[in-house]
Amino acid sequence: MLKVMDYEPTGLRILDQTLLPGRTQTVLLSSPADVARAISRLAVRGAPAIGVAAAYGLALAVDPRHSLRVAQRRLLAAAHLLKAARPTAVNLAWAVDRLMAEPSVQSATDTLALRRALERAAAAMEADDRRFGEAMAAHGADLLTGVRGILTHCNTGALATTGPGTALAVIMELWRRGERPAVYADETRPLLQGARLTSFELTEAGIAHQVLVDGAAAWLLAQGAVDAVIVGADRICKNGDVANKIGTYGLALSARAHHVPFYVAAPSSTFDASLADGNLIPIEQRDQNEVLSFAGRRVAASGASAWNPAFDVTPGAFVAGYITEVGVLHVENGMVQWPQTRTGPREATQP
Repeated sequence: MLKVMDYEPTGLRILDQTLLPGRTQTVLLSSPADVARAISRLAVRGAPAIGVAAAYGLALAVDPRHSLRVAQRRLLAAAHLLKAARPTAVNLAWAVDRLMAEPSVQSATDTLALRRALERAAAAMEADDRRFGEAMAAHGADLLTGVRGILTHCNTGALATTGPGTALAVIMELWRRGERPAVYADETRPLLQGARLTSFELTEAGIAHQVLVDGAAAWLLAQGAVDAVIVGADRICKNGDVANKIGTYGLALSARAHHVPFYVAAPSSTFDASLADGNLIPIEQRDQNEVLSFAGRRVAASGASAWNPAFDVTPGAFVAGYITEVGVLHVENGMVQWPQTRTGPREATQP
């Protein structure tokens, strides 16, 4: 399993995912601004991973040589900067807010104690991410045992988290248990996270798969080749509406039309009870050159412009179940139903 980040005394070392699969190269991020830029340009990506990266980014804001007042001021500025790096993924803001509210951070009496408190809290968040990924993989594999074909979108494996992943971790767990469903991965335009990253992870794991263009997914479903669709998420509202990589909504529509269950795998930190429905989710608009160019070369006519939303929103009514670290959840009475006893980082995001 590839490791997407390592915290070092001099900074946060990340695997630059913009270079995969051609090149495996790490980059050292030494400041919150470096972390924010890396998140913005997708060098580190995936909702859980950018949350953990932002947590470590906060620790980098605190220089023990500064006074506590200066350190606190810089920490607050770093929190605002990191939260703005990608607005749709709730894990990012959730991680920043959680660390800022950590009692040991609030009670620190000097800059060294503040830095250490932030580092410990970020490391605990990373450990939770790994543990939650393992739990999601197990719950999802239990649910999908026996499927003959499974389709996924974007990248949701170890590259998107600091653990085994979300949706892709479920697929890998099925194979680990001896199940052998046919695996299909949308290429995922415009940045090809499916073709570049999901295919790379599946190849590294020795899992046979086929990559298809996004526009072929509906026809694949029509052929009866897929028993289940499983994707990740960047934000899930109180009513179950899901923001995920652009193309997810169309895939959910196609799955619904062909009576194929559509599942979402995400940790509790991706659920945002502060938003009633998907109409309230801020949708990131990215550089139009991601659509107008390919591999650094212009492919669209010189007079063309592009509409390039990074995400779309799938209604909760289209989701057959939410695979989380506490089990498989469903929407009842217009809201996601959580078990009475639950664990994990939930206070700021769950109902």
